[in-house]
Amino acid sequence: MTSPRQARETLGRRLREMRKDAGLTGRRLAQLSGWHESKVSKIENGDRSPTEPDLRAYTLHTCTEDQLPDLIATLRGIEAAYVEWRRLLATGTRRRQERSVTLAEQTRLQRVYEPQIIPGIFQTPEYAEQILRRAVRFYGIPDDVDAGVAKRLERQQWLYRGDRRFHVVVTEQAIYNPIGGPGVHRGQLDRLLAVSGLPRVLFEIIPTNRPMPMQSTNFVMFDSRLVLVETPTAELSVTQPREIDTYSRLFAELAESSVTGEPARAIIRACLAGYP
Repeated sequence: MTSPRQARETLGRRLREMRKDAGLTGRRLAQLSGWHESKVSKIENGDRSPTEPDLRAYTLHTCTEDQLPDLIATLRGIEAAYVEWRRLLATGTRRRQERSVTLAEQTRLQRVYEPQIIPGIFQTPEYAEQILRRAVRFYGIPDDVDAGVAKRLERQQWLYRGDRRFHVVVTEQAIYNPIGGPGVHRGQLDRLLAVSGLPRVLFEIIPTNRPMPMQSTNFVMFDSRLVLVETPTAELSVTQPREIDTYSRLFAELAESSVTGEPARAIIRACLAGYP
């Protein structure tokens, strides 16, 4: 997962290539743009984030104005994408869950990949409580778990209302992960059997004996406009079209390695059979 610094460096390298392809030195570009000559090196090395006017100057003087919209989208993604969990959860879990409700309301197709746990859209209250309590403990944030669980369950209304669709891929490890102990886990598996048959839901499991296309953390795609990616330290919001396309291709490959319908339910039942 890229940090803001790494993202600025990547953008800087792209701008450097544009400048060199146009046959311009850094000093000449600075002169044409009315900048101090050190500004070019700072931008291209990732030490300084360019502004949108800076990007316009780059594309104007390198005759690459067709690339401006993509560059601006990249810059805005860097500025807005990386939100540390400590800041996002500063007041507890409820605010983040409210955002999930809003996004679910605005989205026609959600694509979810989760390699470790059952996704929130399918969680029982008891399972959700265990997940959010773990976040409270790990990040040392205010304990508003009851409010957070209520908001997480509110999002599930869209499984039954409107014309929204949900395509969810999990690993077999997520099915067997005994969050909350036998009682909570058993209830969650029963819930999963119920929601996997809903007409708006396509639920798939990647069996442990299937090859994974590539390593990935969990992510959620909201139509083709936004991808939320979770890391241990932050939530990354991906809005750049090229990156969204990459996640779309990855999700398709993950789904291709999955089973659905009766084979998926058989995996859940096999896990349930391990409980008395």
